[in-house]
Amino acid sequence: DAGSSVEEMEFNWDEYLEDTGATAAPHGSFKHVDTSLQNGFAPGMKLEVAVKSDQNTYWVATIITTCGQLLLLRYDGYGEDRKADFWCDIMTADLHPIGWCEQNKKILKVPEGIKDKIPDQEEFLQRELKGACSAPTNLLEGLHRGKNPLDLIAPGSRLELQNVRDSLEAWIVNVVENVGGRLKLRYEGLEDSDKFDQWIFYLDPFLHQVGWAAQHGYSLQPPLAIRSLKSEADWQEILKKVKEEEEESSVPTDLFKDKPVIGVHSFSEGMKLEAVDPMAPFVISPATVLKVYNEKYFMIEIDDLRPERTTSQSYICHVNSAGIFPVQWSLKNGLHLSPPPGYPGQDFDWADYLKQCGAEAAPQSCFPSLTSDHGFKENMKLEAVNPVDPEEVCIATVTRLKDSYLWLQLEGSKKPIPDCIVSVESMNIFPVGWCETNGYQLRPPRKAIVNKQKKIAVVQPEKQILSSRTVHDGLKNQELNSSESVVINGKYCCPKIYFNHRCFSGPYLNKGRIAELPQSVGPGNCVLVLKEVLTLLINAAYKPSRVLRELQLDEEAAWHGHGETLKAKYKGKSYRATVEVVRTADRVADFCRKTCIKLECCPNLFGPQMVLDKCSENCSVLTKTKYTHYYGKRKNKRIGRPPGGHSNLEVAMKKPNKRRKRRKHFFVHKKKRSSTSVDNTPAGSPQGSGGEEEDDQDESELSHSLAQDRDKRKRKLRTFSFSDDENKPPSPKDIKMEVAEKLQLDSNPLEWSVADVVRFLKSTDCAPLARIFLDQEIDGQALLLLTLPTVQECMDLKLGPAIKLCHHIERVKLAFYQQFAN
Repeated sequence: DAGSSVEEMEFNWDEYLEDTGATAAPHGSFKHVDTSLQNGFAPGMKLEVAVKSDQNTYWVATIITTCGQLLLLRYDGYGEDRKADFWCDIMTADLHPIGWCEQNKKILKVPEGIKDKIPDQEEFLQRELKGACSAPTNLLEGLHRGKNPLDLIAPGSRLELQNVRDSLEAWIVNVVENVGGRLKLRYEGLEDSDKFDQWIFYLDPFLHQVGWAAQHGYSLQPPLAIRSLKSEADWQEILKKVKEEEEESSVPTDLFKDKPVIGVHSFSEGMKLEAVDPMAPFVISPATVLKVYNEKYFMIEIDDLRPERTTSQSYICHVNSAGIFPVQWSLKNGLHLSPPPGYPGQDFDWADYLKQCGAEAAPQSCFPSLTSDHGFKENMKLEAVNPVDPEEVCIATVTRLKDSYLWLQLEGSKKPIPDCIVSVESMNIFPVGWCETNGYQLRPPRKAIVNKQKKIAVVQPEKQILSSRTVHDGLKNQELNSSESVVINGKYCCPKIYFNHRCFSGPYLNKGRIAELPQSVGPGNCVLVLKEVLTLLINAAYKPSRVLRELQLDEEAAWHGHGETLKAKYKGKSYRATVEVVRTADRVADFCRKTCIKLECCPNLFGPQMVLDKCSENCSVLTKTKYTHYYGKRKNKRIGRPPGGHSNLEVAMKKPNKRRKRRKHFFVHKKKRSSTSVDNTPAGSPQGSGGEEEDDQDESELSHSLAQDRDKRKRKLRTFSFSDDENKPPSPKDIKMEVAEKLQLDSNPLEWSVADVVRFLKSTDCAPLARIFLDQEIDGQALLLLTLPTVQECMDLKLGPAIKLCHHIERVKLAFYQQFAN
């Protein structure tokens, strides 16, 4: 429920891998996922770019490398000279496909730096552009500019799908959903029925763009399973309608350029082999080539010797189809071959069987060579589609490997199933975190499910999120469930908390989203109501992760609150942190007010008081600047950023042997953190932030450090009390020390060459990564454009090293703004 039901548990890959001591399968082993992430531009493509020195003229440039939506370009004429290479952003730069200048009467003119090298412009262009590949027009102009090509397969798009069970005929399918390239497809003509829906990855060799069947001589017919649902005339009418709407529902051709090419096979009818049925890939069975359609396709049937059998397990294959092996393959690899149903006895022998059937074994040359070079190892974890219910994506563990095949144990499927046999090139397996990145529900492992009643906070009817029945049942459960120690009346009952959306929302919260929140939440148990209020506020922020950071672990010892885990999602990443939430009704008003001040919004933005016409704080006259000036100063005097950072450090110095859960503070000094007497950071953990300057990078540190710092024995919140002396604000001396940590640059990073960037990195603890920057030719301009997602994706770094690297990049950015931006 998107509203106010609160789940007790949520699956987290980092914690799960730590608990099981397992490792994730390497991202590079999933080639289909890598292909789906490419931005459609490739090194070597050419485009027309505005010349920097003269914006009215253009010149041809070649793509040297790509990094997210950034392209590294080199003007044609520089040859192998890299000194004038430059980075540009697809979304903002003046980029066009080859031929654009001619069509739009713009001037193509040689840039100043290479004028001497190109005496005859016309002849040079003719020579350079002969056989050249232009960057895709649809990704440089119009609605699709800068988009991942995959996003162009939107719901409503049409494709053609070959029927792989009983014939080669194709029929039109509609895209119902696109989850990171995994498409939910519905046959054209079955608008309201999802009974025959299929999930197929967009690079599947049997999926094509509309028009493929006609071009390749295949008929366009609905599959036998659905043909009887409509008359022949109806199907023809549907086909006619599709042809009329072809323009608006078509998918760009170049999307399928990376699809595997089907080669020529050498199978003959009647040949025997070993096979895995893709619809039930749990055993290896004897099989027969039932029919050869043409040089590309043939049909296989799993052998069944029972005289009374009514159905056959047959499916269409091509030379590179997964799950087909030569006779004796299972014996040579020490695997069990399941005898055909109806076979006399359990000891299956291929020689006897071939003699009995009067058949020949398909020769070894018919099968593709198998590879062991794929990166998977036993006990690695990944995400995999449940073959019995393709709607489900489950956690999978590699239990066995043979050549290029994996045996996967699926956890958390609705119905337990045996280990699945899957090719390493299967498009139904995905790296750890794929579901979360693409917003799809991963089936959690059974162990993680806690059989507790869902806890419910009441949302008022005006802008209701829950149904009234759910709310009623939730409250009833609260009252009856004595084992939860929930008291719904008396001092633990929270009053209604109102969202006063007309009040000033401050720098973090989006006023429009606040206005869409329910009028109020509650009454109900304090922890539940306040947790729901904070969750709604986090989701109403410009950057939910930043608000979560602001709310994280208020260390003020006087609170003695109740620790609750809250979550935020931002730019496809998940963050979590423990926040303090009060338990008793008498402290709710003060809690709400202090939280508002912490978020630099009007103290009445939410709380037990409804603001009708005019706010008592007169916040409507405040601009963000005035507000921050007024409340910022008042906040520092009255509440302050909780100075627990220093006190906790001192506690750590006094009791260095006592382990405790490390907390993240905003005034923790990096020099102190790194000193031997204080440092209790696990090896490889990112260090705490020294200030507000590290924004996005800090948000990822938050989730990463919290995941790594869980106490392995027990997850208990400890509350410390400190003397007045420990709680004093930082002294000027401390502040100076913090300022001294800032980076001082000798030159403007915008003008740094690749060598300068490498030199800077070698002076940091990220020196081993300097080689990547050298190989990818990242200069100062490109360095300043890098963000955490770009670094992770394009440099293939794990989260820890990526965060550490981004920390240094953020320091350069900050120094650039302070020293050179003016």
